[in-house]
Amino acid sequence: MEDPESAPPPGLSSLLPPREFLRSRKGQLLLAESVLSFIIFICYIASLAASFMMAPLLEFLLALFLFFAYASRLNEKFKGVHWPLADFLRCVTAAIIYFSISIAAVSKYSDGASKAAGVFGFAATIVFAIDFYITFNDLVTFLKQGSSDSPEGRKTE
Repeated sequence: MEDPESAPPPGLSSLLPPREFLRSRKGQLLLAESVLSFIIFICYIASLAASFMMAPLLEFLLALFLFFAYASRLNEKFKGVHWPLADFLRCVTAAIIYFSISIAAVSKYSDGASKAAGVFGFAATIVFAIDFYITFNDLVTFLKQGSSDSPEGRKTE
């Protein structure tokens, strides 16, 4: 039996994701996406291009939700949602949106906060592109696994 005094006290530490997830590639990408989206959101609030602030806010909230969903293994508990496909679509749309609003912010507005938001937006585009490339490879592997069971497996039975 374990000593109750040696166990960590419940509290704020129970909300933190496990270290294994933080060290994983997916955990690091989701953390980078959340941090970059929050920084871009703050930059757009402080800039003349405040009309672009909704996209980084939504991407920040979605990345934060997926960060905690993957960290708490909700993807294993809720099988009705196709998690890799949803994550792939989120990353593709985020990369496209960040690329387009970053070009607009850098070229149209001359204040420093807009330029900073544009530069961080280009960095976020790269991070989201890496994430959707990795997620796409996982998705293709998953679909190849599922397709090998369907037509030939039914014919032999």
